[in-house]
Amino acid sequence: MKYALIGCGRISPNHIEAAKNNHLEFVAMCDIIPEAMHEKSERFGLEAVRKYANYKEMLEKEKPDLVAIATESGNHAAIALDCIATGCNVIIEKPIALSIADAEAIIDAGKKAGVVVCANHQNRFNKSVQYIRKALEAGRFGKLSHSAAHVRWNRGKAYYEQAPWRGTWAQDGGCLMNQCIHNIDLLRWMMGDGIDEVIAYTDQLQHPYLEAEDIGMALVKFSNGSYGLIEGTTNVYPKNLEETLYIFGEKGTVKAGGTSDNIIEEWRFADGLDDSEEVKKHFSENPPNVYGFGHTPLYADVIDAIKNGRAPLVDAEAGKRALELVLAIYKSAAEHRPIKLPLKDCSTMDFAGRFGR
Repeated sequence: MKYALIGCGRISPNHIEAAKNNHLEFVAMCDIIPEAMHEKSERFGLEAVRKYANYKEMLEKEKPDLVAIATESGNHAAIALDCIATGCNVIIEKPIALSIADAEAIIDAGKKAGVVVCANHQNRFNKSVQYIRKALEAGRFGKLSHSAAHVRWNRGKAYYEQAPWRGTWAQDGGCLMNQCIHNIDLLRWMMGDGIDEVIAYTDQLQHPYLEAEDIGMALVKFSNGSYGLIEGTTNVYPKNLEETLYIFGEKGTVKAGGTSDNIIEEWRFADGLDDSEEVKKHFSENPPNVYGFGHTPLYADVIDAIKNGRAPLVDAEAGKRALELVLAIYKSAAEHRPIKLPLKDCSTMDFAGRFGR
């Protein structure tokens, strides 16, 4: 299966390793910054992989079967639509797009072209998350009460200077859209996807050089009667503290923690079907960074989906749902009112100038 990568920035090593681990035929890579391509090429032994500055030229000449899009967020949708138009299957780094309209365009185009479109929410493939999901699907929690997703991280000025598109409304959004969307995806996925209403606050407290927020708090009312709490920030001193996911039900309590929900820290169920300490031991990992180990199994799932003509575990609809929840939080905070879902015609650009930039 011929594979190409568009975007050779911060997250690209995870995509490169996932492609190599899944034995894809790595034919091409593309970036408008040649040094980024060549650095990754030398680091990962990809000297034979052809290099392009123009992804449209790459698509025309290489005709890849699968393309991963790892550019700045604001370009995800346009590139994805161009790839799909040539018949490529695509893996789109989070967020899938920055507007509801663009996300829906990707979904529609993928269906019409008959290709696989995956939103890259790799934390769904964490061993811890997969085991929690298994318990949820088995009904072990009983009636769900509430859940909580916390991302308590640090991002300083050097991080934003490294890539000036970060923290802008046109190309990124703030901490909720960039750093917290993986956990927001997990929260929605675990609690049944359906949402009735969102109430939220966002603010910019420690990053005056950004356009978007560095802290956000939200309360979510799910359609099944349960509730969710979201706390996301890049203001934690002096470095990343934790990313945690809690799920509370009438017959079960679970907490996943660590750098990116990789460690099961609490496992309590009324049914006594498994030993809590054994679960914590066997379904926890300690990744070297916040990106975890999920890219390789996500790629494996996409490859299998392509071969067997099925939807991937994290399809474009899932990508839209995560995006929709972040945008609903932004809208509630900006308009000082509860927001009903589904959300229509909303984009990060609707909030330009909110914090004075």
